[in-house]
Amino acid sequence: MFERFTKGARATVTGAVTHAERAGSGPVTEEHLLLALLDQEGSRASFAVAALGLVDRRASVAAALADARRRGGMTRADVDALAGIGIDLTAIVDRIEEAHGEGALGGERKGRRRWSGHRTFTREAKAILEKSLRIALGRGDRFIGEEHVLLALTANPGVVADVLAEHGATYETVSRALYGDGGAQRDRRAG
Repeated sequence: MFERFTKGARATVTGAVTHAERAGSGPVTEEHLLLALLDQEGSRASFAVAALGLVDRRASVAAALADARRRGGMTRADVDALAGIGIDLTAIVDRIEEAHGEGALGGERKGRRRWSGHRTFTREAKAILEKSLRIALGRGDRFIGEEHVLLALTANPGVVADVLAEHGATYETVSRALYGDGGAQRDRRAG
């Protein structure tokens, strides 16, 4: 599959590895893929990201991702749903962090695994790359570009898609920014 990746898509993947290394994280996550996409300039995806205002709100996106990581990967929708039945997730996270330290729910397992020299991708990050292939095929594209990775990030349910949606980047808005209204309709048919 990687041979079908454009130069920009490969830069996204290698940029995600760099973000994971910089964060001292274990495997590469879909969050790292998003941060790598936000770093890019002069690509179709960077145009869409800029058109949707995500470049100017990069700090807000990063903060929202960090908040979700702190909550153990629970999305804003999860927090709101729990609040609806009287559960204050923030209070629970605060108590857990009092007992076990800051970032206890973050899922980082620093120091537990020996570094093999090869950074792996989480199941969710692999799913994003696979979804980008399906989106490219659905559009009739013979390549996988960073724009397909961006669309895949908006299409797979989870924290990254929720954070993007909170910042106005849904599958439809990204597709419209990339391809115009005709492309967005074509994407809906491709599914």
